[in-house]
Amino acid sequence: MPGAIYAEGLVKTFGDVTALDGVDLDVPEGTVLGLLGPNGAGKTTAVRVLTTLIKPDRGRAVVAGIDVLKKPNEVRHAIGLSGQFAAVDEYLTGRENLRMVGRLYQMGAREAKARAAELLERFHLADAADRPAKTYSGGMRRRLDLAAALVVSPPVMFMDEPTTGLDPRNRQQLWEVIQELVAGGTTLLLTTQYLEEADHLAHDICVIDHGRVIARGTSDQLKARTGGERVELVVHERERIPDAVEVVRAFGKGETTVEQHTRKVVVPVSGGARLLAEVIRELDVRGIEIDDIGLRRPTLDDVFISLTGHVAEAAAVGGEEREGALS
Repeated sequence: MPGAIYAEGLVKTFGDVTALDGVDLDVPEGTVLGLLGPNGAGKTTAVRVLTTLIKPDRGRAVVAGIDVLKKPNEVRHAIGLSGQFAAVDEYLTGRENLRMVGRLYQMGAREAKARAAELLERFHLADAADRPAKTYSGGMRRRLDLAAALVVSPPVMFMDEPTTGLDPRNRQQLWEVIQELVAGGTTLLLTTQYLEEADHLAHDICVIDHGRVIARGTSDQLKARTGGERVELVVHERERIPDAVEVVRAFGKGETTVEQHTRKVVVPVSGGARLLAEVIRELDVRGIEIDDIGLRRPTLDDVFISLTGHVAEAAAVGGEEREGALS
């Protein structure tokens, strides 16, 4: 049975640009799917199709058990959407923004007022509730935008890069809110370019590039695809780097890489902490002084690079904005 968010064979083109090229998605109820990809990969277009903002050229999509193409109005009543940019009226106060959204959803005046007060407290905006939104900081606007998306307590949420541009404190606060939502049963599709964010929040991760899904799995499964553990060490004296390479190569299970400018040597291994202890002993026997050494698993950055061929790009300008303009 399809999940709370289901898509099959989504195709969307804008002129000569293919934004979606047969995308399949399935998000079980009460879970978070992290949708990762470079700028222009098709993430925002996928969200816009699933939230009824644009129609696909081909394919099928079901959200909260409702066919997106056949019953778009019903879908809109079952979802919340927080886009890349805070969509609040800057001339209204925070309280007025939330009450307005409630009234647009045909809430009674008393119910909309109570819901606005509840959300202002939940998002740490009560002290600024009666100030115009134009006086809010960027982080406050993002929190207000997310609060507006939750006025009707939707069972399914879409968040398109919700923490872009936020400082670490505000990002952490939003993470906590997202975790509370999911714990309460909300299903979430989250697009992000912060790989740490996907690692922290998502039950499953889907990597999309050039409009196609190129990998899917849990964070651990994707990291396992990239490779196992790695020993990383920083050699104290640059001239001893060749000697260090000789030592770690004897323990390695793949190609050894060297970063000359940082004096770092990296080699894939298997064997865990016991092998690391053996490497340290051998370095000591050879008299090779090191500034740092450690055993680490691949990160999502490593996964991203191996799958797409480059690092994740900062989400401020570029492909996704161009994609948005096209759509």
